[in-house]
Amino acid sequence: MRSFLVLYLIIYLLPIFVKNPYYLNVLAFIGLYFLVALGLTIFIGFAGQISLGHGAFYAMGAYGSALSYFYLKLPPFFGTLLAIFVTSLVAGILGRFVLRLKGHYLVMATLALNLIVYISLCEAETITGGISGLPGIPPYCIGGFCFNTDKANYYLIWTIALTIFFFILRLLQGRLGRELKAIKSSEAAARALGLPVLRYKVWSFVFSAALAALAGALYAHYLSFISPKTFDIFYSVEVVTIVLVGGMGSPWGALAGAAFLTPLPQILSIFEELKDIFYGLSLMLILIFYPQGLISILKTTTWKKFFLPKSLR
Repeated sequence: MRSFLVLYLIIYLLPIFVKNPYYLNVLAFIGLYFLVALGLTIFIGFAGQISLGHGAFYAMGAYGSALSYFYLKLPPFFGTLLAIFVTSLVAGILGRFVLRLKGHYLVMATLALNLIVYISLCEAETITGGISGLPGIPPYCIGGFCFNTDKANYYLIWTIALTIFFFILRLLQGRLGRELKAIKSSEAAARALGLPVLRYKVWSFVFSAALAALAGALYAHYLSFISPKTFDIFYSVEVVTIVLVGGMGSPWGALAGAAFLTPLPQILSIFEELKDIFYGLSLMLILIFYPQGLISILKTTTWKKFFLPKSLR
Protein backbone atom coordinates (compact mmCIF):
# COMPACT_ATOMS: atom_id res chain seq x y z
CA MET A 1 0.00 0.00 0.00
CA ARG A 2 2.82 2.41 0.82
CA SER A 3 4.38 1.84 -2.61
CA PHE A 4 1.07 2.59 -4.30
CA LEU A 5 0.61 5.80 -2.30
CA VAL A 6 4.12 6.95 -3.27
CA LEU A 7 3.31 6.25 -6.92
CA TYR A 8 -0.03 8.06 -6.57
CA LEU A 9 1.64 11.17 -5.16
CA ILE A 10 4.36 11.18 -7.83
CA ILE A 11 1.83 10.90 -10.66
CA TYR A 12 -0.43 13.66 -9.33
CA LEU A 13 2.39 16.06 -8.45
CA LEU A 14 4.32 15.70 -11.73
CA PRO A 15 2.27 18.29 -13.70
CA ILE A 16 3.23 20.91 -11.10
CA PHE A 17 6.86 20.59 -12.20
CA VAL A 18 6.34 19.52 -15.83
CA LYS A 19 4.94 22.51 -17.69
CA ASN A 20 5.92 21.59 -21.25
CA PRO A 21 2.87 20.17 -23.13
CA TYR A 22 5.13 17.79 -25.08
CA TYR A 23 6.41 16.13 -21.92
CA LEU A 24 2.87 15.90 -20.55
CA ASN A 25 1.89 14.21 -23.79
CA VAL A 26 4.67 11.63 -23.35
CA LEU A 27 3.62 11.03 -19.74
CA ALA A 28 0.01 10.54 -20.84
CA PHE A 29 1.13 8.00 -23.43
CA ILE A 30 3.02 6.13 -20.74
CA GLY A 31 -0.35 5.79 -18.98
CA LEU A 32 -1.99 4.45 -22.15
CA TYR A 33 0.73 1.85 -22.69
CA PHE A 34 0.57 1.00 -19.01
CA LEU A 35 -3.15 0.20 -19.29
CA VAL A 36 -2.63 -2.20 -22.21
CA ALA A 37 0.43 -3.76 -20.57
CA LEU A 38 -1.53 -4.35 -17.36
CA GLY A 39 -4.02 -6.53 -19.21
CA LEU A 40 -1.25 -8.38 -21.04
CA THR A 41 0.54 -8.97 -17.74
CA ILE A 42 -2.49 -10.90 -16.54
CA PHE A 43 -2.72 -12.84 -19.80
CA ILE A 44 1.00 -13.53 -20.27
CA GLY A 45 2.55 -13.31 -16.83
CA PHE A 46 -0.18 -15.03 -14.81
CA ALA A 47 -2.29 -17.11 -17.22
CA GLY A 48 0.85 -18.14 -19.12
CA GLN A 49 -0.53 -17.36 -22.60
CA ILE A 50 0.88 -15.16 -25.37
CA SER A 51 -0.81 -12.75 -27.76
CA LEU A 52 0.32 -10.68 -30.71
CA GLY A 53 -3.19 -9.44 -31.40
CA HIS A 54 -3.89 -6.82 -28.77
CA GLY A 55 -3.36 -4.07 -31.32
CA ALA A 56 -6.69 -5.27 -32.74
CA PHE A 57 -8.48 -4.73 -29.42
CA TYR A 58 -6.79 -1.34 -29.06
CA ALA A 59 -8.18 -0.46 -32.50
CA MET A 60 -11.65 -1.75 -31.62
CA GLY A 61 -11.77 0.55 -28.62
CA ALA A 62 -10.56 3.57 -30.57
CA TYR A 63 -12.70 3.11 -33.66
CA GLY A 64 -15.66 1.74 -31.71
CA SER A 65 -15.89 4.79 -29.48
CA ALA A 66 -15.27 7.25 -32.35
CA LEU A 67 -17.79 5.63 -34.70
CA SER A 68 -20.36 5.46 -31.89
CA TYR A 69 -20.18 9.24 -31.77
CA PHE A 70 -20.32 9.80 -35.53
CA TYR A 71 -22.99 7.25 -36.42
CA LEU A 72 -24.96 6.63 -33.21
CA LYS A 73 -24.54 10.16 -31.76
CA LEU A 74 -23.48 8.71 -28.42
CA PRO A 75 -21.51 10.96 -26.04
CA PRO A 76 -17.83 9.87 -25.80
CA PHE A 77 -18.17 8.28 -22.35
CA PHE A 78 -21.11 6.10 -23.44
CA GLY A 79 -19.39 5.35 -26.75
CA THR A 80 -16.35 4.14 -24.81
CA LEU A 81 -18.49 1.84 -22.67
CA LEU A 82 -20.14 0.43 -25.80
CA ALA A 83 -16.75 -0.11 -27.47
CA ILE A 84 -15.42 -1.94 -24.40
CA PHE A 85 -18.52 -4.13 -24.24
CA VAL A 86 -18.35 -5.07 -27.94
CA THR A 87 -14.60 -5.72 -27.75
CA SER A 88 -15.05 -7.91 -24.67
CA LEU A 89 -17.84 -9.82 -26.41
CA VAL A 90 -15.67 -10.43 -29.47
CA ALA A 91 -12.73 -11.50 -27.27
CA GLY A 92 -14.97 -13.86 -25.31
CA ILE A 93 -16.30 -15.54 -28.44
CA LEU A 94 -12.88 -15.82 -30.07
CA GLY A 95 -11.26 -16.92 -26.84
CA ARG A 96 -13.47 -19.99 -26.61
CA PHE A 97 -11.87 -21.29 -29.80
CA VAL A 98 -8.46 -19.61 -30.03
CA LEU A 99 -7.37 -20.40 -26.47
CA ARG A 100 -7.65 -24.12 -27.12
CA LEU A 101 -4.47 -23.63 -29.13
CA LYS A 102 -1.04 -23.57 -27.50
CA GLY A 103 2.41 -22.17 -28.17
CA HIS A 104 3.16 -20.79 -31.61
CA TYR A 105 -0.30 -21.81 -32.86
CA LEU A 106 -1.88 -19.38 -30.40
CA VAL A 107 0.60 -16.67 -31.40
CA MET A 108 -0.24 -17.12 -35.09
CA ALA A 109 -3.98 -17.05 -34.38
CA THR A 110 -3.77 -13.75 -32.47
CA LEU A 111 -1.44 -12.35 -35.13
CA ALA A 112 -4.02 -13.20 -37.78
CA LEU A 113 -6.68 -11.36 -35.75
CA ASN A 114 -4.52 -8.23 -35.72
CA LEU A 115 -3.96 -8.44 -39.46
CA ILE A 116 -7.68 -8.96 -40.19
CA VAL A 117 -8.69 -5.92 -38.14
CA TYR A 118 -5.91 -3.78 -39.63
CA ILE A 119 -6.80 -4.67 -43.23
CA SER A 120 -10.51 -4.17 -42.52
CA LEU A 121 -9.87 -0.66 -41.16
CA CYS A 122 -7.82 0.20 -44.25
CA GLU A 123 -10.37 -1.13 -46.74
CA ALA A 124 -13.59 0.19 -45.15
CA GLU A 125 -12.90 3.75 -46.33
CA THR A 126 -16.52 4.89 -46.30
CA ILE A 127 -16.82 4.02 -42.60
CA THR A 128 -13.36 4.37 -41.07
CA GLY A 129 -11.73 6.81 -43.48
CA GLY A 130 -9.28 4.13 -44.61
CA ILE A 131 -5.58 4.89 -44.50
CA SER A 132 -6.36 8.62 -44.44
CA GLY A 133 -7.70 8.22 -40.92
CA LEU A 134 -10.68 9.52 -39.00
CA PRO A 135 -10.45 13.17 -37.81
CA GLY A 136 -12.70 15.34 -35.66
CA ILE A 137 -13.15 12.97 -32.70
CA PRO A 138 -14.44 15.04 -29.75
CA PRO A 139 -12.86 15.02 -26.27
CA TYR A 140 -14.53 13.64 -23.17
CA CYS A 141 -16.75 16.11 -21.36
CA ILE A 142 -18.34 16.04 -17.92
CA GLY A 143 -20.92 18.73 -17.41
CA GLY A 144 -19.33 21.88 -18.73
CA PHE A 145 -15.75 20.65 -18.40
CA CYS A 146 -14.00 19.08 -21.38
CA PHE A 147 -10.75 17.14 -21.33
CA ASN A 148 -9.29 19.08 -24.24
CA THR A 149 -5.79 19.85 -22.93
CA ASP A 150 -2.71 17.70 -22.37
CA LYS A 151 -2.88 18.28 -18.62
CA ALA A 152 -6.56 17.36 -18.36
CA ASN A 153 -6.05 14.18 -20.39
CA TYR A 154 -2.98 13.32 -18.34
CA TYR A 155 -5.05 13.33 -15.16
CA LEU A 156 -7.93 11.47 -16.81
CA ILE A 157 -5.72 8.70 -18.19
CA TRP A 158 -3.68 8.24 -15.02
CA THR A 159 -6.70 8.36 -12.70
CA ILE A 160 -8.24 5.49 -14.66
CA ALA A 161 -4.92 3.62 -14.93
CA LEU A 162 -4.10 3.89 -11.21
CA THR A 163 -7.63 2.86 -10.19
CA ILE A 164 -7.43 -0.28 -12.34
CA PHE A 165 -3.86 -0.90 -11.17
CA PHE A 166 -4.97 -0.86 -7.52
CA PHE A 167 -7.88 -3.19 -8.32
CA ILE A 168 -5.55 -5.65 -10.07
CA LEU A 169 -3.03 -5.60 -7.23
CA ARG A 170 -5.74 -6.47 -4.72
CA LEU A 171 -7.25 -9.09 -7.03
CA LEU A 172 -4.01 -10.95 -7.67
CA GLN A 173 -3.15 -11.13 -3.98
CA GLY A 174 -6.12 -13.41 -3.42
CA ARG A 175 -7.28 -16.78 -4.64
CA LEU A 176 -7.52 -15.73 -8.30
CA GLY A 177 -3.84 -14.85 -8.46
CA ARG A 178 -2.82 -18.20 -7.00
CA GLU A 179 -5.07 -20.12 -9.38
CA LEU A 180 -3.77 -18.26 -12.42
CA LYS A 181 -0.19 -19.00 -11.35
CA ALA A 182 -1.13 -22.68 -10.98
CA ILE A 183 -2.44 -22.72 -14.56
CA LYS A 184 0.75 -21.08 -15.80
CA SER A 185 2.91 -23.64 -13.96
CA SER A 186 1.04 -26.68 -15.25
CA GLU A 187 -2.34 -26.82 -16.96
CA ALA A 188 -2.55 -30.56 -16.43
CA ALA A 189 -1.96 -30.21 -12.68
CA ALA A 190 -4.46 -27.35 -12.49
CA ARG A 191 -7.12 -29.50 -14.19
CA ALA A 192 -6.36 -32.34 -11.81
CA LEU A 193 -7.06 -29.95 -8.94
CA GLY A 194 -10.45 -29.15 -10.47
CA LEU A 195 -9.66 -25.68 -11.83
CA PRO A 196 -11.65 -24.60 -14.92
CA VAL A 197 -8.53 -23.88 -16.98
CA LEU A 198 -10.24 -22.78 -20.21
CA ARG A 199 -12.62 -20.49 -18.31
CA TYR A 200 -9.73 -18.74 -16.56
CA LYS A 201 -7.80 -18.38 -19.81
CA VAL A 202 -10.84 -16.89 -21.55
CA TRP A 203 -11.46 -14.55 -18.62
CA SER A 204 -7.88 -13.27 -18.69
CA PHE A 205 -8.12 -12.82 -22.48
CA VAL A 206 -11.36 -10.85 -22.20
CA PHE A 207 -10.04 -8.74 -19.34
CA SER A 208 -6.86 -7.85 -21.23
CA ALA A 209 -8.89 -7.07 -24.36
CA ALA A 210 -11.19 -4.77 -22.37
CA LEU A 211 -8.23 -2.81 -20.99
CA ALA A 212 -6.76 -2.50 -24.49
CA ALA A 213 -10.11 -1.22 -25.77
CA LEU A 214 -10.33 1.30 -22.92
CA ALA A 215 -6.82 2.57 -23.72
CA GLY A 216 -7.72 2.79 -27.40
CA ALA A 217 -10.82 4.88 -26.67
CA LEU A 218 -8.83 7.20 -24.41
CA TYR A 219 -6.25 7.55 -27.17
CA ALA A 220 -8.86 8.42 -29.80
CA HIS A 221 -10.60 11.10 -27.74
CA TYR A 222 -7.26 12.51 -26.59
CA LEU A 223 -5.69 13.00 -30.04
CA SER A 224 -9.03 13.54 -31.86
CA PHE A 225 -7.59 11.64 -34.84
CA ILE A 226 -6.94 7.94 -35.51
CA SER A 227 -5.61 5.96 -38.47
CA PRO A 228 -5.03 2.22 -39.04
CA LYS A 229 -1.24 2.64 -38.97
CA THR A 230 -1.37 3.12 -35.18
CA PHE A 231 -2.93 -0.31 -34.70
CA ASP A 232 -0.76 -2.53 -36.87
CA ILE A 233 1.20 -5.61 -35.79
CA PHE A 234 4.12 -3.47 -34.61
CA TYR A 235 1.95 -2.02 -31.85
CA SER A 236 1.11 -5.51 -30.60
CA VAL A 237 4.81 -6.44 -30.59
CA GLU A 238 5.62 -3.21 -28.74
CA VAL A 239 3.22 -3.83 -25.86
CA VAL A 240 4.39 -7.44 -25.49
CA THR A 241 7.96 -6.08 -25.37
CA ILE A 242 6.90 -3.68 -22.60
CA VAL A 243 5.59 -6.61 -20.54
CA LEU A 244 8.74 -8.68 -21.11
CA VAL A 245 11.18 -5.85 -20.43
CA GLY A 246 9.30 -4.61 -17.38
CA GLY A 247 8.87 -8.05 -15.84
CA MET A 248 5.88 -10.19 -16.70
CA GLY A 249 5.49 -11.70 -13.25
CA SER A 250 4.09 -8.54 -11.68
CA PRO A 251 1.73 -5.64 -12.53
CA TRP A 252 4.54 -3.37 -11.31
CA GLY A 253 6.57 -4.69 -14.23
CA ALA A 254 3.98 -3.27 -16.64
CA LEU A 255 4.54 0.15 -15.09
CA ALA A 256 8.34 -0.21 -15.24
CA GLY A 257 8.26 -1.34 -18.87
CA ALA A 258 5.89 1.42 -19.98
CA ALA A 259 7.86 4.11 -18.13
CA PHE A 260 11.13 2.94 -19.71
CA LEU A 261 10.17 2.06 -23.29
CA THR A 262 7.57 4.74 -24.10
CA PRO A 263 9.95 7.74 -23.90
CA LEU A 264 13.02 5.78 -25.05
CA PRO A 265 12.58 6.48 -28.83
CA GLN A 266 12.34 10.23 -28.11
CA ILE A 267 15.44 10.11 -25.91
CA LEU A 268 17.41 8.15 -28.52
CA SER A 269 16.35 10.51 -31.33
CA ILE A 270 19.48 12.55 -30.58
CA PHE A 271 21.46 9.78 -32.30
CA GLU A 272 19.42 10.30 -35.50
CA GLU A 273 20.15 7.40 -37.91
CA LEU A 274 21.57 5.22 -35.12
CA LYS A 275 18.54 5.47 -32.82
CA ASP A 276 17.04 2.14 -33.94
CA ILE A 277 20.34 0.38 -33.30
CA PHE A 278 20.61 1.84 -29.80
CA TYR A 279 16.96 0.98 -29.15
CA GLY A 280 17.49 -2.66 -30.05
CA LEU A 281 20.77 -2.76 -28.14
CA SER A 282 19.08 -1.38 -25.02
CA LEU A 283 16.41 -4.08 -25.14
CA MET A 284 18.96 -6.82 -25.74
CA LEU A 285 21.15 -5.76 -22.81
CA ILE A 286 18.19 -5.59 -20.42
CA LEU A 287 16.95 -9.05 -21.38
CA ILE A 288 20.46 -10.51 -21.12
CA PHE A 289 21.42 -9.04 -17.75
CA TYR A 290 17.92 -8.82 -16.25
CA PRO A 291 15.89 -11.70 -17.76
CA GLN A 292 13.21 -11.20 -15.08
CA GLY A 293 12.70 -7.64 -16.29
CA LEU A 294 13.36 -4.16 -14.97
CA ILE A 295 11.34 -4.87 -11.83
CA SER A 296 14.09 -7.29 -10.75
CA ILE A 297 16.57 -4.37 -10.54
CA LEU A 298 14.65 -3.03 -7.56
CA LYS A 299 15.17 -6.31 -5.74
CA THR A 300 18.92 -5.79 -5.77
CA THR A 301 18.95 -2.23 -4.44
CA THR A 302 19.20 -0.99 -0.88
CA TRP A 303 15.94 1.01 -1.14
CA LYS A 304 13.75 -1.91 -2.12
CA LYS A 305 12.17 -1.98 1.35
CA PHE A 306 10.66 1.42 0.72
CA PHE A 307 9.63 1.29 -2.93
CA LEU A 308 9.02 -2.39 -3.62
CA PRO A 309 5.84 -4.07 -2.31
CA LYS A 310 6.41 -6.90 0.18
CA SER A 311 5.01 -9.45 -2.26
CA LEU A 312 7.86 -8.68 -4.71
CA ARG A 313 10.85 -8.55 -2.32
